[in-house]
Amino acid sequence: MPFYECTFIARQDIAGPQVDALADAFTAIIGEGGGQVTKREYWGLRNLTYRMKKNRKGHYVLFNLDAPPAAVKEMERQMSINEDILRYLTVRVDALEEGPSAMMQSRSQRDERGDRGDRGDRGDRGDRGDRGPRRERREGGE
Repeated sequence: MPFYECTFIARQDIAGPQVDALADAFTAIIGEGGGQVTKREYWGLRNLTYRMKKNRKGHYVLFNLDAPPAAVKEMERQMSINEDILRYLTVRVDALEEGPSAMMQSRSQRDERGDRGDRGDRGDRGDRGDRGPRRERREGGE
């Protein structure tokens, strides 16, 4: 079966147990469709970048799914009907991540990974940082 990662955002004014109930309902839909949820993470109540349906915050939940496409399609259909779900995104992946996601890792663990490259080196950017070369302003009508 193919692998998927699904993240959804629930409204800010529902309680934590209601978010768990929503996640349980979506897990049951996947189970009825012949798949399974291999990982489930609650990322907490987080600020949204912009307002969605008059909400400034939302409860974020991540699923790692090992399920047939029909089960995922049914879960997405149920999410689109549910008024408590603001947004959802399901992506097909080649392999599922083991361990905690990047959102759940502490800041120090993320910095130790070292896959960001060397940010301390300014290289050929000079003293202007990443803003590019300084343009000279000309006086007169040229």
